[in-house]
Amino acid sequence: MTERPSWDAYFMQIAHLVKTRATCPRRQVGAVIVRDRRILATGYNGAPRGLPHCPPDGDKLEWPSGCLMAGHCARSLHAEQNALLQAAMIGVPCEGSTMYVTCQPCNTCAKMIINAGVQHVIYEGDYPDAFSLELFGLSHVRLDIYREGLLVPVEASG
Repeated sequence: MTERPSWDAYFMQIAHLVKTRATCPRRQVGAVIVRDRRILATGYNGAPRGLPHCPPDGDKLEWPSGCLMAGHCARSLHAEQNALLQAAMIGVPCEGSTMYVTCQPCNTCAKMIINAGVQHVIYEGDYPDAFSLELFGLSHVRLDIYREGLLVPVEASG
């Protein structure tokens, strides 16, 4: 019998599986919202449901036919946003939950995570958004980086 993964490893592995559904060619991100070791919702980055996915060469096109507007993806919702929206759509509150995400949340996602009542964010991979870290610090949302099976606390400014 193989060694069982820790709960953090288990949920981060699920977030990595979720990101394989992403439709954005620029970056694949997966998110899993958990409370009491139970999955509440998942999300990956991509176009809103029922709308066309990002074109494979989205980086080379300009909005509205492509994905970029001011250098940022304009067609896709982020994985964190989709996970929070999925929870809302099925009537599951996120108060007191933990979000596992394969990339550091941006500041827009950070604001949504804070307002949804998520208490703890565990992420892998960096994203160049120091303001999101500041927002998490001001909100007292616990923030950890998942590295090689360990949680490393993020000293968020704020």
